[in-house]
Amino acid sequence: MAEQKKYHVAIVGATGAVGQKMLETLEDRNFPIETLTLLSSKRSAGKTVRFQDKEITIQEATPESFEGVDIALFSAGGSISKQLAPEAVKRGAVVVDNTSAYRMDPNVPLVVPEVNEADIEKHQGIIANPNCSTIQMVAALEPIRDAYGLKRVIVSTYQAVSGAGNEASDELRNQSEAFLNEETYTPEILPVKGDEHHYPIAFNALPQIDKFEENGYTFEEMKMINETKKIMHADELHVAATCVRLPIFTSHAESVYIEIDQDDVKVDEFQSKLANAPGLTLEDDPANQVYPTPLNAEGKRDVFVGRIRKDLDQPNGFHLWVVSDNLLKGAAWNSVQIAESIVKNDWLQQK
Repeated sequence: MAEQKKYHVAIVGATGAVGQKMLETLEDRNFPIETLTLLSSKRSAGKTVRFQDKEITIQEATPESFEGVDIALFSAGGSISKQLAPEAVKRGAVVVDNTSAYRMDPNVPLVVPEVNEADIEKHQGIIANPNCSTIQMVAALEPIRDAYGLKRVIVSTYQAVSGAGNEASDELRNQSEAFLNEETYTPEILPVKGDEHHYPIAFNALPQIDKFEENGYTFEEMKMINETKKIMHADELHVAATCVRLPIFTSHAESVYIEIDQDDVKVDEFQSKLANAPGLTLEDDPANQVYPTPLNAEGKRDVFVGRIRKDLDQPNGFHLWVVSDNLLKGAAWNSVQIAESIVKNDWLQQK
């Protein structure tokens, strides 16, 4: 039996919340790594990280860092990806980018492997990882679309603070302690660090994730709308989103209303399509209060679906509740899945 080929893998943003999950996932999946290069900003260079019982020193990310790299997983912010992803490609690496930098680029595949794995083969050196809230929704909807068609999607999200980075998680923790101790505190991060006003997240709900666009939707909401259409190759699909940040540390939840192409589909038929789909776990037994929750989804790679109901007025309408760990399936795991698909199908070569 031929020995499995091993690869030189790089992680850009290795000290961030997603970078750390990428490391854990690569180790957990026993990804075939010959050499692992960990890259970050100059500020974090020199720190060490343990991987497979070895101490690896984090290096400052530069164009030369990608010499000899086969696969580079990026999660260090869009500006870094814009700057360094082309440099990595120039040196022969395939980039899996977890930022918004290339998602809507028509020359870059935007991939959720359970939905459109074949798009990876068309890459020209860069493959984009979708937004976390988009990933879990399209993974849950694809088996339904495949079986019954899909006309409309209306989603309201309930998103964890870890989606805004480690600083946002720290802010929730510190604000919660201050609130319970009846101390004053000044919000500095949420809803958006770079925006003009900041509001408390502890014991609150913020109907703003990312900045507002001229059309009144936030950038996060427009990501969900545009990315869903691109991943599903469905420009005609009607999609609307309202994205809300809640005081939850990990895992996003979503209330999703959809309209399919058929009127006579029963709830048990709908459930069976989801129960047998890859990467999904059906938790839907309301009589026994069984349904997905963010806390239960934390640390798990699947997308969890429950609360499936037929709409009372629209014969082709269904409601469902979708929950997933935003740092795993929403980021690190989906990126590693893409890397596994590249290796499995020998898709390292650029088209």
